[in-house]
Parts: sequence; C-alpha cells; structure tokens
Amino acid sequence: MKRSNFWTTNKDRLLDFSPDLYLGESIRSEKLDTIKKKLLTKPLLANVTLLVLSENPSDQVEILGCAQLTQDIFGRYPLSVVGLAGNRDEALDLVARITRECLSERGDCSLKEFLAWR
Repeated sequence: MKRSNFWTTNKDRLLDFSPDLYLGESIRSEKLDTIKKKLLTKPLLANVTLLVLSENPSDQVEILGCAQLTQDIFGRYPLSVVGLAGNRDEALDLVARITRECLSERGDCSLKEFLAWR
C-alpha cells in the first residue's frame, strides 16, 4: 500500500499519521492540524500523548509523551502514529478501544495488522 502521502518531515522527525487516527476524548478534531504541526516543529508545546505502532516485534503499540519526540532516537526512524490522546490514562482508554474493535472485527488481538493503513 502506498504510504508516501502521509509522510511529514521536519527537523529530521518523521511522523506517519494514520488516515484513520484514533482521538482521545480531549482531542478536538478541528485542532488536529495544529496539533500535528506542533508535533513536527515544537513537540514540547503539543501537550499530547501519542499511540504509535511499535518497532519491536514483540510489542504492538507504544504510548509516548510528546516530549519524547525531542530525543535523538526518534529522528532515526519513522513513527507510525495511530492515535492521539490528552494524557496517559486517555491513551490507555484508546488502546482498550482499539483492542475491542480489533477483537470484534478480526476475532484476534493482532493490533499491528488491524491498524495497518486501511
């Protein structure tokens, strides 16, 4: 599947936002473009928690604070962002919601496959 339409680069940060981005209750969809720009240019000001597909084969989804994007390691490989939440608790609620949807649609909990750009 072609993914290049979703790549966004700025200052060596690569964020690949899912077209079906999951949003926590505190994230308003009309502010989504502003949040994405802040994540790329000034991640400390974004004040959100990200759900990303894990690069580790034994994990499925990782929860990252926006401050972690300032670390050098996150400029070395792209992050596939599948959800945005206002805080860690909200991010955990999103993971539970995604898991329920995956189980309902697929009959398993293969979140990486379920969250692949549909």
